Amino acid sequence: MKKIKFLLLSLVPYTALLAQSAESQKVITRSTMIGVGVSNVLDTYLSQEHFKGPGVSFLSTIERQRTDHRWSTLMEHEANISSVKDRPKSKHELEGAYNFYWGKLYSWQFMDNRLRLQAGGLLNASLGVIYNTSNSNNPAQARAHLNLMPTGTAAYRFQLFKRTLVARYELSLPLAGIMFSPNYGQSYYEIFSRGNYDHNVVPTTFVSAPEWRHMLTLDIPLTTHPSPLTLRIGYLGNLQQAKVNNLRQHIYTHRVLIGITKRFSITPHAL
Repeated sequence: MKKIKFLLLSLVPYTALLAQSAESQKVITRSTMIGVGVSNVLDTYLSQEHFKGPGVSFLSTIERQRTDHRWSTLMEHEANISSVKDRPKSKHELEGAYNFYWGKLYSWQFMDNRLRLQAGGLLNASLGVIYNTSNSNNPAQARAHLNLMPTGTAAYRFQLFKRTLVARYELSLPLAGIMFSPNYGQSYYEIFSRGNYDHNVVPTTFVSAPEWRHMLTLDIPLTTHPSPLTLRIGYLGNLQQAKVNNLRQHIYTHRVLIGITKRFSITPHAL
């Protein structure tokens, strides 16, 4: 009898751990997508002309959230490359950029958990370059900025043809940040070789550097539990502008997206 009591008592910690694991799990959603579309580029440091052409994007998204918490962590990697020409098609530019987004979102559930709303903020770090193949003097313009972006999402689950689909919309807008920019008439030789600083690190706001990044996606399940595999299709639009140091710049990208999303859970003791 004493041995049975001892055995039962020794199992109590493990029973509590299993109960905690059943109540709280870490849900991870990973998405990998490729996008194709058009880009519109203007940079008055290189040219007064507007450039337009095709572009390709790669987007990787990871969201982590515990089932007993309302806060989630969102991380996105976005890489773009575009080949654009001016209106007479006599000049050519290459544009490329990498954007990293990281932040926290707070969730609300409505309509019997069919509607999920999130609000929070993302920190965006961006590096890029624009290269004008026709310029012999100052042919390239570097792009670098750091932004704090209020962000909101809305996701709605619905049934169609006996499948559960999810439509999701994400919107991010800039609040404040800093960016690198040469001054009007200043060469990169002056900045980096001679060390002539001329207001090249500029504080920005939603007035001087407005941006509208939004994404609409639809998830269509391909497999079921335990780790559902989902086809994700959608649209990504990123409209960036800046007017600093008497220079104007805009990068408008529109992409049609397609990729795969996978959702899985991890119990706390497995972390």
